Amino acid sequence: MLYEDITEKIIKAFYNVYNILGYGFLEKVYERSMLVELGSFGIKAEAQKEIIVKFKGVNVGNYFADIIVENKVILELKAEDKISPMHNIQLLNYLKSTGHEVGLVLNFGKKPTFKRIINSKTINPRGSGKSASSAFPSTRSE
Repeated sequence: MLYEDITEKIIKAFYNVYNILGYGFLEKVYERSMLVELGSFGIKAEAQKEIIVKFKGVNVGNYFADIIVENKVILELKAEDKISPMHNIQLLNYLKSTGHEVGLVLNFGKKPTFKRIINSKTINPRGSGKSASSAFPSTRSE
C-alpha cells in the first residue's frame, strides 16, 4: 500500500486524538491536536497550506488543505455524523489538483471513522490541461 508507513502513523495519531478529546469539537481543535500528535511521532505536517488550482496553465482558484503530511498525504478533517460521498469527492479533487496520490478523510464524529482515497492519475499541476482520473477509494472504519 502506497505510503503505508506514514498512513499507519496518521491513523494512530487520529485515534490518539479522538480517545483524548472525543467528539463535539470544531474541526480547528482537531486540526491543531493532530499537528501536536503527529509532531510527537516526528512527522512533518503543515496545516492550512495554500494550494493553487490551475486549468490549462491558468490559476483558477485555490484552497487550503487541512493538513499535508510529509508533503505526501493530504488530510481532510471532518467533525460530522458520518463521512459522506461528497467528502470523498472533495479529497479526490484535492489529490488530482496537487498531484498527490494518497489522502485520508478523518472524521471526528460520534464514532471515529476514516477513509483512504487513492488517486492513480492526476491533473498536471503544472497546467498542461491533461485531466483523466480514477479513484480507488479503500475504506477502513474502526
